Amino acid sequence: MAYCSHKAVRLFSSVFMRNGVIGIESLNKKFIMTSCSRVEKVLEKLQKNPFFDKYAEKIAKYQQTNPDEFLQRVESQEEKLQKKKVTVHALREPIHSSWTFPFPIKRAQSSWTYYARKNHFCHSASEKMYITTPIFYVNGAPHIGHLYTAVLADTVARFNSMLGHSVYLCTGTDEHGTKVQKAADAAAVPTTEYCNQISHQFLEMCNMFEVKYSDFIRTTEERHKNAVHHFWDRLEKNGHIYLGKYAGWYNETEEAFVSDKDVVKQVNASNNTEETRTTSGDLVEWMEEDSYKFRLSSFKDDLQYWLKQENVIYPVIYRNALNYYMDDLQDLSISRPVKRVPWAIPTPHDESHTVYVWFDALVNYLTSVGYPDDSFRKLWPPTIQIIGKDILKFHGIYWPAFLMAAGLEPPKLLLCHGHWTVNKYKMSKSKGNVVSPFTVANDLTREGLRYYILKQGVIDTNSSYNPAKVTEIINTDLANTLGNLVNRCFGKTINPRKVIPDPVECIGILKSDIAIKNIKSLEELSEKTEKYYKAYQVHHAIESAIETLHIANQMFDHHQPWRLSKAKDPDSIKELEAVISLALESARVTVLTLYPVMPKLSSDLLDFLQVPLEDRTWKDTKPLHLTNDTKGGKYVSKEMVFFKKIKN
Repeated sequence: MAYCSHKAVRLFSSVFMRNGVIGIESLNKKFIMTSCSRVEKVLEKLQKNPFFDKYAEKIAKYQQTNPDEFLQRVESQEEKLQKKKVTVHALREPIHSSWTFPFPIKRAQSSWTYYARKNHFCHSASEKMYITTPIFYVNGAPHIGHLYTAVLADTVARFNSMLGHSVYLCTGTDEHGTKVQKAADAAAVPTTEYCNQISHQFLEMCNMFEVKYSDFIRTTEERHKNAVHHFWDRLEKNGHIYLGKYAGWYNETEEAFVSDKDVVKQVNASNNTEETRTTSGDLVEWMEEDSYKFRLSSFKDDLQYWLKQENVIYPVIYRNALNYYMDDLQDLSISRPVKRVPWAIPTPHDESHTVYVWFDALVNYLTSVGYPDDSFRKLWPPTIQIIGKDILKFHGIYWPAFLMAAGLEPPKLLLCHGHWTVNKYKMSKSKGNVVSPFTVANDLTREGLRYYILKQGVIDTNSSYNPAKVTEIINTDLANTLGNLVNRCFGKTINPRKVIPDPVECIGILKSDIAIKNIKSLEELSEKTEKYYKAYQVHHAIESAIETLHIANQMFDHHQPWRLSKAKDPDSIKELEAVISLALESARVTVLTLYPVMPKLSSDLLDFLQVPLEDRTWKDTKPLHLTNDTKGGKYVSKEMVFFKKIKN
């Protein structure tokens, strides 16, 4: 046996040392007896194996005790695999899976290991966050449900930015499929022009409602087509795509095949004919066709392991819902005959087929961070993917399986939310009960509408849009509770010089129970709202902030500053300054905690209060008397009515 170089020893050591397995000294005697070139080849292959990290300790111990046999087993596995090549398509070269392992793996115990993060992420990866919305389907204009998803994602992104994380937020539009083509035909415009029009409306919605996206992607872009083709080729090369026949019930509403257990026979009362529908009421038709299929069934064990990870799908109620689909996991049709679905991306090597719209759409999350260029790994995997519960199956089963097949890590978290309803019915373009955010914003203001849906939206259940309550909630919270408090602090009688007293100097002056309660509420608000934001309970964060403002208003009324302003004694003047100081400090802290929810209104008020941009991070949500940071003694030089009351 040739003596192995120190370089190879260091290579072997680095692989196992990073897993905390064994040290270099314990390996030298056995290791130098093995072939250097063979070991380097083995290590190169093993590092690419998705199960490498899980079995690193076992590999290391096995190599330590039986180095020659270890290498022989690896090479033997490779020889067996070469003999078991899979022909995917007659026009393509035979290919095989790229993963080999030197000892048997019990499928019941196998797991999808997060090797991508460990092998490719830098040490500062925890500070980088990749957040996505689903890309919105352009078969109709935006409605309140779309807006909620977008502003929820923006709220999560802004909160994490305040914490100091580097955040990349992606949104966009999904523009392929039969429904889009039919919508374009109904509008009597070319499909490309129709997509341009509707996509622009979604872009305008994001811009109007302060959704601060890093990328707005469209699936009709050339960069996305290239990414889809590259991803398809990768799955095909790994042996996970084959040409076969598909027969089943096709739901055109979802543009997907559904299982037998999801359909029922019904009699149409109007014409006394039998119809087949999904359990949710969509018409389906039986369809048989040639199709490229993805070996979804082979990923059942890995999907089950992934789904067991804590908080991988949140709230947990939605994770449990996926078990329904896992019981009957079949290989997935990922192409359509071009004659039936022409408005789609052609499959890479067979122009008689087009790519299934959901395969196409899901790849957008890769496209947006630069895939297939290797730079995409800087942000991969997605930190948080925000979706509605109606598309959970596609994101919770198909998407992670596609990524596993490509050797990529699935998203860390799928954050799922319920539907928006009107009169107890799901808001839907097909039902015609949608509420346009553009129309409503004309009356409620953009920030008012954004505030309302984030306060009313609850992720683990459906949320109801109630036109009768909208104006009342916005006026009560923003005009009366917050706006009026700020405006009264600068009234001509109470504060003619428009001074902002220093809260650090004023903190010990007020002794009333309500003032003490106000201070306590203020001191607890940062920690309380941070906890709610991290649990994605935005409505509770809002309620906590508004409760602090209610207490501040009670404190203001209790001390009657209009009476104190008429007195000339020093104690009354100090008390007046303390009341104004505590009220304005309550406003400063609460609008900082509400900045993720209503960024423009918060920024306007913070500008008015002369809070510098560098003092608008999450650490600044602590009241100044706790940080002993003197910021008072400023004067307001302009008039401002913070949030005018909306007229019914």
